[in-house]
Amino acid sequence: MSFSPSLNRYASHMLTKKLPPLQSFLSRFSRHTSHLARQQYDVIVVGGGHAGTEAAAAAARVGAETLLVTQKIQTIGALSCNPSLGGVGKGHLVKEIDALDGLCGRAGDWAGIFFSILNRRKGPAVWGPRAQLDRQQYREFIQSELLSTPRLTVLEGSVEELLVSEPNPEEPGHHRVTGIHLANGSQPISASSVVLTTGTFLSGSLFMGQSTSPGGRIGDAPSSAGLSWTLRERLGLRTGRLRTGTPPRIVKDSVDLSLVEVHPPDSHPTPFSFLNKNIRCKPEDQLPCYLTHTTPGVEKVVRESLHLNCHIQEDAKGPRYCPSIESRVLRFPGRQHQVWLEPEGLTSDLLYPQGLSMTMPPDVQLRLIREIPGLHRAEIHTPGYGVQYDFVCPTQLSPALQVKSTQGLFLAGQINGTTGYEEAAAQGLWAGVNAARWALSMPAVALSRTESYIGVLIDDLVSRGVTEPYRMFTSRAEFRTSLRPDNADLRLTLKGFEEVGCVSALRYQEAVRVRDSLQDAMAALQALTLSTPIWRKKLPDMRMSENKNTLVNGMEVLQYNDVSFEMLASAFPECLSSHKEFAQRIKIEAVYRPHCQLQKKEIERIQKEENMSLPQDIDYFSLPVSLSQEVREILDRVRPTTLGAATRLQGITPAAIVHLLNYVRHRGQEERRTHRQQPEKREEREEELAARNASLPQ
Repeated sequence: MSFSPSLNRYASHMLTKKLPPLQSFLSRFSRHTSHLARQQYDVIVVGGGHAGTEAAAAAARVGAETLLVTQKIQTIGALSCNPSLGGVGKGHLVKEIDALDGLCGRAGDWAGIFFSILNRRKGPAVWGPRAQLDRQQYREFIQSELLSTPRLTVLEGSVEELLVSEPNPEEPGHHRVTGIHLANGSQPISASSVVLTTGTFLSGSLFMGQSTSPGGRIGDAPSSAGLSWTLRERLGLRTGRLRTGTPPRIVKDSVDLSLVEVHPPDSHPTPFSFLNKNIRCKPEDQLPCYLTHTTPGVEKVVRESLHLNCHIQEDAKGPRYCPSIESRVLRFPGRQHQVWLEPEGLTSDLLYPQGLSMTMPPDVQLRLIREIPGLHRAEIHTPGYGVQYDFVCPTQLSPALQVKSTQGLFLAGQINGTTGYEEAAAQGLWAGVNAARWALSMPAVALSRTESYIGVLIDDLVSRGVTEPYRMFTSRAEFRTSLRPDNADLRLTLKGFEEVGCVSALRYQEAVRVRDSLQDAMAALQALTLSTPIWRKKLPDMRMSENKNTLVNGMEVLQYNDVSFEMLASAFPECLSSHKEFAQRIKIEAVYRPHCQLQKKEIERIQKEENMSLPQDIDYFSLPVSLSQEVREILDRVRPTTLGAATRLQGITPAAIVHLLNYVRHRGQEERRTHRQQPEKREEREEELAARNASLPQ
């Protein structure tokens, strides 16, 4: 794949540039409010994790003077838990964040040391780009990017409380946030909008065995109690309690790697960023991952130590899709569980045991670890621990991630009940965009669940809320055949530049070039219309039916599994060879085009049939269509009178509306058919009765 000359220079610079020394970086930031050039900002972002860094950078890109406040400058961009990025569903979010000019995709390409595409056996719509990361390199890249972002200032400090005043009567809401007050008693800092990205630090508590201490990450203090009080008592927000955990870090030299399965990375790594055609790490220098499994001895240790583990006995909900080993054993007794040993960096001497999050005492953790093949002599560098923290029920937010009742207050990340770097980064970017637009008196912008996974994520949060930490999966997206990792730039970059204002001109120009080139290539394929005998002659290896004798165009031929764009370009070089740069993308577009067109028609049908009446005698619980129990309960409770009313119900998905529309139309057709047949049947019965009467004796 090639880029425009200006983008080629940019991509080459990004992957070969030298980051400034960490001390040089730290000296450019402020540790005291007295060093700040101003006490008034457009946007203040609280928290320097994945949500906070994306929010601050996005707000600055939109044009807002932005202040990022974090407890420790050194931990900006830190990978608090697993050293990885992407995956199934999560990789889609990374690609979309990158398409909107976010940071994490380019940071992943810079710091990645193991790249792979998950779900490759399935269709490209659900492929999951993923990478293992070098912790230090990832953190340094994020810090370097923030350092070079215009209009962005970073301050080290702890926020004591929000400054709250009377609302603007011309805007909805009961309160208005006007800035922050730091815990050190310094002068308040004013802002038009504030983005809270507190992660696990909001009233956070750490658990290890029977000991508990305040904090959101080991070695760091929790956020101020005053901030939690402001959200609950001053602003009246509903909050809940969630929990998560992290596994112990294992000394690599203490692991017998001959007893575990080696899993190599992809030999041809796929970058996250649309601006990169290569990753920074040489493909041959990538590190492998290793796979082992739990044994009955692991379950025995877990059960014998439950009385020593107060975290697992708490009522707070933990992540269902990334549970602790204690939760796995209790929920699935007698099963064997995978344990992935993942590298933490090119020069790191530690391994991260994915799947072994635990909160038991350190000595018990060591006993458990040594029950696993390959880890019989393993040494623990840092023990695992659990975290409990407050979150704000996200149904109190608008699709712009602004608190409905409080003007100028935006929330992003784990404070909204999600789990994972990618989910946090996606929310952070969108909250930062809208916080900046609010501060600059611009209208809020939203992403539909029909156009992005970010839209699915936000819509799920604000319309349904959470009862457990929310994680993104491809199954959550009803229109996933059109929301693919490969086309995130076409879906979002143009909108990000033309409507949102968070995308650079350089990225926009590249997206326009890609769009135009793909359109030209597909037009050339559409124009290439031949009879099937000629196609079979041109492509003798193609398995096209001998009985088929019609005109077929190049797009239709490309839908065959055994036909690649390169094959077509070789057969028709005069019209297709100039488009080989986008061979894989053109193939994917051809395969999914019929599905995308069908989905588009379904969306248009819903819009057209919005006034269709819904029968009030429908038994939603026995309806013979694919609806979740949650959707059935909502429809039965509210009983909307029209299809349009159903679409506006919280928790009702577009897929549910399509199924409902099809059912009502089918039912209407059946009733009309029955109605037409009734007179005919009545006449038949009358004739039969007359004949029977005529045959009776007079």
